[in-house]
Amino acid sequence: MADILRAVKGMNDILPAGVPRTDRLPDSALWSWFETTVREVLGRYGYQYVVTPIVEPTALFVRGLGEVTDIVEKEMYSFTDAMNGDQLTLRPEATAGIVRAMVEHNALYNGPLRLWTLGPMFRHERPQKGRYRQFHQLDVEALGFAGPDVDAEMILMLRALWRALGLEIGRHVRLELNSLGQPAERLAHRAALIAHFEAHAGQLDEDARRRLHSNPLRILDSKNPAMQALVEAAPQLGDFLGAESRAHFDALRAVLDAAGLEYRINPRLVRGMDYYNLTVFEWVTDQLGSQGTVCGGGRYDGLFEQLGGKPSPAVGFGLGIERLLLLLQELKVAQPASAPAVYAVLPSAAALPCAMAVLETLRAAGIAVLMHAGGGGMKAQFKRAGASGARYALIFGDDELARGEVALKDLRDAAAVQRSLPLAGAAAWAADLAKA
Repeated sequence: MADILRAVKGMNDILPAGVPRTDRLPDSALWSWFETTVREVLGRYGYQYVVTPIVEPTALFVRGLGEVTDIVEKEMYSFTDAMNGDQLTLRPEATAGIVRAMVEHNALYNGPLRLWTLGPMFRHERPQKGRYRQFHQLDVEALGFAGPDVDAEMILMLRALWRALGLEIGRHVRLELNSLGQPAERLAHRAALIAHFEAHAGQLDEDARRRLHSNPLRILDSKNPAMQALVEAAPQLGDFLGAESRAHFDALRAVLDAAGLEYRINPRLVRGMDYYNLTVFEWVTDQLGSQGTVCGGGRYDGLFEQLGGKPSPAVGFGLGIERLLLLLQELKVAQPASAPAVYAVLPSAAALPCAMAVLETLRAAGIAVLMHAGGGGMKAQFKRAGASGARYALIFGDDELARGEVALKDLRDAAAVQRSLPLAGAAAWAADLAKA
């Protein structure tokens, strides 16, 4: 007997409900509900769907994310194409690929765009709850918009998404904000950070020493408890912001205040990617242990030019889907039932042609129908009908068919009387069932 082949470590299957599994990953019904909710909410704000390749040139991420970021240095799945020698990478994030596509196709020629995509990303890191080597992200980008109004709109759109998913703002998720200012302001802050940490070089851990001159801003994101006092004492970027950067941040806050959205200004909120400026934000939770960030984003006005395009302002966010669905599971957030409306019971194979025609009529009327397949006695079929969650059973018995009828039984109301419906009038009573 051949050995069983298993999935690559840190890359998981998304399976239907009821399939036995050893992990706690969400089933496909929860994924489907999430995706449907995303499409509905983002559609209300005018965002359009876009798809970019999973494999991109390695240079895209080296140039876009920065050579000294953890992603480029340690986490990317990069390889040489054996057919032509091209250097390629499985995308570790979506923003750089979307901007590459917009530059390549001159997509902003006719004006700004609001875009979103959803799909797998890849990073080689230690798999753990809420963090996987193949993970999935919702990525949303507003391209060509310079003002804080779109920053605010994007954050409020996330509030609408949380509400649609049943999450309570302040209780289940909360918002943190900061401003990274403009490049010149960040350079001045960077110099001050280096001076601060050089003065306390003996307290730096290995990661901090490695980042000191290449990416000192990331030291502020250290989770090492031994370094927290040193990080807290570091110069704050807010002290280096100029008038325009402060005005942008104040205008963003004014919109959020008027909308009644509570937030916390977190001066230590930074981004590992080189392309961020001005607004940065995160939605965080206390419900998932150390994996507390559910969604993060901000403004990246320099990325278009960095990737060879014309200078174009942009703002966006990425949302880790596995982590969010784990949060929904943890909180036992109710989701709409995905059960069929009708379960078809077929006592004999002879009923199949007639039953199939009726069921197609119901489906054409928008009714979800699950047909029992593979035979089995009436008792076993009714047991499966009840377990399916269906409201009704349609029974294609020999006696009913001989009379040109089908029996309709309410599976959720034991007191309801079983009815007979005419086969010839299926379209009419299907429309009534669809309204029920």
